[in-house]
Amino acid sequence: MNAAPPGLVIFDCDGVLVDSEAIANRVFGRMLAGQGLVLDDAQMDELFLGRTMAHCLALVVERLGGPLPADFEAEHDRQLFDALAAELAPVPGVVQMLDGLALPYCVASNGGPDKMRFSLRRVGLLPRFEGRLFSAAHVARGKPAPDLFLHAAGRMGVAPAACVVVEDSPAGVAAGVAAGMRVLGFAARTPAVRLREAGAHRVFTSMDALPALLDERVPNAV
Repeated sequence: MNAAPPGLVIFDCDGVLVDSEAIANRVFGRMLAGQGLVLDDAQMDELFLGRTMAHCLALVVERLGGPLPADFEAEHDRQLFDALAAELAPVPGVVQMLDGLALPYCVASNGGPDKMRFSLRRVGLLPRFEGRLFSAAHVARGKPAPDLFLHAAGRMGVAPAACVVVEDSPAGVAAGVAAGMRVLGFAARTPAVRLREAGAHRVFTSMDALPALLDERVPNAV
């Protein structure tokens, strides 16, 4: 049965709007190796992709069997921001996609507000999202809980069922599904099967394909 167009598109930030995942993995992985925890890229994605920093650090402490240095998080943030400032770029095709997007949109990220604003400013996207940035810091539980997406929809004045989420992580996909939203999984980096297993209603690999998916009028199409 045909349905109305989406009332709101909710974008994740890292890996969907800004091409940051490889940079973040490199910085975090190097610092973890310095603590004796050596992980390859696939393991980094499996453990940390789309999760809050608090969740990631708790998992690291569990795996190490002891606490991290008191300045670990601050030093991580310093190194990450330096790397993002030097290397960060928008996800290929995202600027052109946003140029043609007539629907209301916002961003909802497990990243902190400062990092989200820094990243979007670095690639020239911040003016497009000003006043429509929502972080896990604003809610009790980050993704994969639905809280952040429900918060964003509520602040934007759109019913969850009228929202479409664009996500690149299984945790983010699961959060969108739990919020009762249609979820489009962006599989440019994440294996498509992982996004489908998390519940993505459609999976795509290029931003060029997103406008047609947003035009689909059948919710929860597979």
